[in-house]
Amino acid sequence: MALVNPLDPNHDPETKKLAEFFNETLGFCPNSVLTMQHRPAISKAFINLNKAVMANEGRVTSALKRMIAWVSSNATGCRYCQAHAIRAAERYGAEQEQLDNIWEYRTHSAFSDAERAALDFSLQASQVPNAVDAKIKERLYKYWDEGEIVEMLGVISLFGYLNRWNDSMGTSIEDGAVDSADQYLGKHGWEKGKHDGSRY
Repeated sequence: MALVNPLDPNHDPETKKLAEFFNETLGFCPNSVLTMQHRPAISKAFINLNKAVMANEGRVTSALKRMIAWVSSNATGCRYCQAHAIRAAERYGAEQEQLDNIWEYRTHSAFSDAERAALDFSLQASQVPNAVDAKIKERLYKYWDEGEIVEMLGVISLFGYLNRWNDSMGTSIEDGAVDSADQYLGKHGWEKGKHDGSRY
């Protein structure tokens, strides 16, 4: 069981309406959002932030945003968010070769230098203490403009919240997310861990 049980999807009508967004991104409403609706102001604010962060404003594609989210979640160790991020990357058109080799993004030919710079930014920004430095900045500006960097850091920061929320909560992971994680991350040792519904 998670630390706090998710509520029924019909608990808060406004959250339910906003949560239709996740039917596109994941194919289901995540248990994290169903738990947040214990305080509907939090669930609604979170969904609206998620929608704003994931909106396409420039060259940072939906697929790249989800890969940025995966790198951030991998860095912090949240298996729930790793699974959700790789599932969303798949649903938003990440290339098969990228999905299969996300662990090797730094060296694999499926990733461009611009993508590597973005993913390294995600890795460094997700460290505690933070590891973003002048070298990362220089690499980012070689490929991306200020607005695009803001978009990337929006994703990293959003997943910083989600990583803390779901790893502390021990949020039970949904079957669809497990399927994607098993397919793309299982060969590297991904497992449900505390998110299997029996931790607490």
